[in-house]
Amino acid sequence: MKFYSLIPDCQEPAPPETDYRSAREIGVVRLGEQAFYFRKARKVYYIRYHRIRSCFRRVMVVPARLCCGQGGLPVENLVICGDEGELAQIQIPGERAGKALLEEMKERAPDVEIGYWKKEKEVQ
Repeated sequence: MKFYSLIPDCQEPAPPETDYRSAREIGVVRLGEQAFYFRKARKVYYIRYHRIRSCFRRVMVVPARLCCGQGGLPVENLVICGDEGELAQIQIPGERAGKALLEEMKERAPDVEIGYWKKEKEVQ
């Protein structure tokens, strides 16, 4: 299996495949001991926990026409941010999966900021 780093020009070696195989799986995401993984198409992307600065859930409402009218369907995403900005937005199965992922991230990577904070504009 081939792993692809989320950070371009990353000189770190890829984590061992045993870490990926033994990782906790939630949807397309896997949380290993050394790194965070997710599948997209036939590729497996990874980022080591010390490279992640923050992560949060992003819920987008998709307009939908239902049998009895119009409404919106919530789509859950997990956003991973690093020093470079947003690195990935990963669609996850639902609210419960999103909350479970964030709780697991707190345990595996205590230095990662959990939740979304708006950056305040600098006053000139």
